[in-house]
Amino acid sequence: MAVELILFENVDHLGVMGEVVKVADGYARNYLVPRGLATKASPNALRKLEAKKIRCKHEQQKLVEDLQKVKELIDSNSVNIPMQAAENGKLYGSVTAQHIVDALKEMKIEIEKKQVALLEPIRKLDTYSVDILLHSEVTATLKVWVIPPPS
Repeated sequence: MAVELILFENVDHLGVMGEVVKVADGYARNYLVPRGLATKASPNALRKLEAKKIRCKHEQQKLVEDLQKVKELIDSNSVNIPMQAAENGKLYGSVTAQHIVDALKEMKIEIEKKQVALLEPIRKLDTYSVDILLHSEVTATLKVWVIPPPS
């Protein structure tokens, strides 16, 4: 027997917040409703949903504003990553996303490795521009200097 529910959150393979979906009674009773992901369709539930949408929108705007400040900080700085290299400038290893995360951590900027948009590891001494994906709406560009270590 199917039950009509209003989703309060995005649920993978089912729908997005605010959508009215039909699901099996057991799925609704045992999973969606107890976790606060959905509730039975009613006028009261629609009012709750609208209030939640407004709250989420304000939280999202605040998050984007905070990340814009982090973006400006990253854009205005650069990092030096010392690496051993051969005479022709080719690195013995490579600079990976983890190296960039560690360099930013020294600047007191915490990001995850998956936020570094590095298509392939860096293998030569040079200057590179690396995108840092802070949010779907905010992308910073970090200047990375791959230099030989001090003698």
